[in-house]
Amino acid sequence: MDEGPEVASLKAVTLTHVRYRRGDSLGHFLAWVSLIPVFISLGGFVSHFIFRRELQGVFFSLGLILSQFLNELIKSSIQQSRPSAMCAALEVCDSHGWPSSHSQYMFFFASYFTLLCLLNGAGTSSPRSRRLLALLPWPAAFLTLYSRVYLGYHTVAQVIAGATLGMVLGAVWFWIVNTMLVDYFPAIEESAVGRFFYIKDSSHIPNVLEFEYNNARAFRKKLAKD
Repeated sequence: MDEGPEVASLKAVTLTHVRYRRGDSLGHFLAWVSLIPVFISLGGFVSHFIFRRELQGVFFSLGLILSQFLNELIKSSIQQSRPSAMCAALEVCDSHGWPSSHSQYMFFFASYFTLLCLLNGAGTSSPRSRRLLALLPWPAAFLTLYSRVYLGYHTVAQVIAGATLGMVLGAVWFWIVNTMLVDYFPAIEESAVGRFFYIKDSSHIPNVLEFEYNNARAFRKKLAKD
């Protein structure tokens, strides 16, 4: 008797697929925390490019993409399983857990962002503002790390590995961008692609907000006089 065509095994895309225990308020909160990398990528960097077109932001996002590519390469090579107690319920038994990509992403972001604030200023000239900005991503980074263990997606060792690798890669990529690639920023600005997309570098301006504010006011006053 013909049993019909064989049903192929299915695999889910888990970019935004985060499960938590029903009725667990903390788990619900941490499930949203786990989506912070998605919010940063889609909301942060996409909107940054649309409205700012800064080369520093472009290379920052490129570094995160390269970091995640390396994460997938390591996972596929090591092939360490996720926690067995929860993998079936979370539908992630067919994916690998070492190192945690969420932890790596967030600690790469925090590491690069902190160095950008402290060493490049991130568009502000006040040392106090730089230090305060530099602290912003770290609570979210540690919450993301904790969320992946609490929700059962990773072991402690897997998130620590991801966080460590993310911090190292973030610092190394910052050094590469700001000691080597930065020399090519003027050429990129003046290239046909750079001029078409209005890509620019404002890292040489001590206080970008003040600079843009003053120029916007000056231009408005000029229009009023004309």
